Amino acid sequence: MSDQPINGNQPVEDKFQTLLNNAQAAQVISRAVEGTIGPKGLDIMMVDRLGNIVITNDGVTILKLMEVNHPAGQLIAHSARAQQEQVGDGTTTTTIIAGALVAEGTAQIMKGVPVTRVIEGIHLGVKASLEMIRQVTVPVESLADKQLYSIARVAGRGNDDLAKLVMKAVQFLEPDKFFDPDFKFSDTLVSRDGVENQVFGGVLVNKLPVNRAMPFELEGATILVVDDALAPAEVSQDTMKTETGFKHYLKARQVYEHSLQRICTLGVNLIVLDRGIDDLAEEIFTDAGIMVLQRVSSQEIDRLCQHTGARKIKRNSINREPEALKPYLGYAGLVQVDEKLGGTIVSEGAGEKQVTIIVGASTEEVVDERERMARDAAAAVQAALQAGTVPGGGALEAWIGVQLEDLVRQQQGMAAYGILSVKEALFRPFMCIASNCGFNPLEKLREVTAVQRKNHNPAISFDAETGHILDMKDAGIIDPAMVKIHAIKAAGEVAVAILRINTVIRMRSKPDDKV
Repeated sequence: MSDQPINGNQPVEDKFQTLLNNAQAAQVISRAVEGTIGPKGLDIMMVDRLGNIVITNDGVTILKLMEVNHPAGQLIAHSARAQQEQVGDGTTTTTIIAGALVAEGTAQIMKGVPVTRVIEGIHLGVKASLEMIRQVTVPVESLADKQLYSIARVAGRGNDDLAKLVMKAVQFLEPDKFFDPDFKFSDTLVSRDGVENQVFGGVLVNKLPVNRAMPFELEGATILVVDDALAPAEVSQDTMKTETGFKHYLKARQVYEHSLQRICTLGVNLIVLDRGIDDLAEEIFTDAGIMVLQRVSSQEIDRLCQHTGARKIKRNSINREPEALKPYLGYAGLVQVDEKLGGTIVSEGAGEKQVTIIVGASTEEVVDERERMARDAAAAVQAALQAGTVPGGGALEAWIGVQLEDLVRQQQGMAAYGILSVKEALFRPFMCIASNCGFNPLEKLREVTAVQRKNHNPAISFDAETGHILDMKDAGIIDPAMVKIHAIKAAGEVAVAILRINTVIRMRSKPDDKV
């Protein structure tokens, strides 16, 4: 049916046309990343209007950079990005399952199954899938558990050096740190071209001292963190024109200079600023042999405070008495400026243990991709510590799909078609992996699921090189359970949201216009 006009100029899509358009958009998004999944997944080249190039096979990077105009496509892209923010990995799996689930649900609706029954079945299928994941999850016992290296290697797309780098960093932290909701292990990672991989205990502040006359190395640093600029209070030009106003300015500047001198008497030898520093403060601190780092990001300041025990103050507070300022000071055993890294390393802090991972590569393009892989590895390790591991290589999704077949047979009513949609959608990641490895996906799926059923083993999949049947757990091909849980939940939620859309109405260009 063609679009029906409302008030002569607002088109409304026929509900089946809306459904088909949404399904098509979902499949376009899914196909954009299907070729990247698995050990043999290939890269995608992203090109912008200026000819800038990004080469990657990272699902969330592709979705962030690709132009997505259709609302249904945007829903799936947003869902994948939410997966990245919450778990840090699994965006490609989320996108593929969501796209397939929308397509399968649409196919059932077009056959005459009521939308409400399909949605009911999807809810049942997702709920059953999550329960099956919990049944096969293996907990991680400690930071020394060998599963963690396997997790890091798989998430890091087979890069042993990145997996070893991440695992080395794990040993610097306490186990409880990985369960802190405010801590993201992947945030400890930075990348640089032209440097070697390295891990060190402490924090890297991506700033050099304000000038080269300041010290570039400190032992036993006493640290003041100012969450503000260092400059005297601003006085308007109109105020300066009056005698009273000028006297007020001179007095304020005198108080400010006295406050700066007082900081020097505190024994502070490192000052970290959220914003800039004026010439007077720079001169005084340089003469006093104090290192100053300005315009430091809030995230780096927070990590620095955690590591050194410093507490942030505003510039109005620096005129307090020395005894009142001392509780705000932080301490570090060593501060070193590394010009090759373009930053300052603060280590041996008096506060919480911190770690920094440096990922290096020869060129900027290469280092960006290596950083993405290392971040995935770090996020996957944290997720595994929090919620355990499950078989990888598409084995788990295939296993759940087989179990859902039994649930379909037990289900009475048309909700069974929604469960069937979940089953087919969960097979899709496995089939994409098989196809990317150069095998017939249907043939390989039948072969693997037959052996899974025979051996009652959810870890059975295939070797990416030979195609031979392989136990993923024995081969060290495992994934964080949390990644799979979030992927299936997110895919189910976005698919239901898309299938529930009955029609699309174009909004007025100016929504605040009176009707």
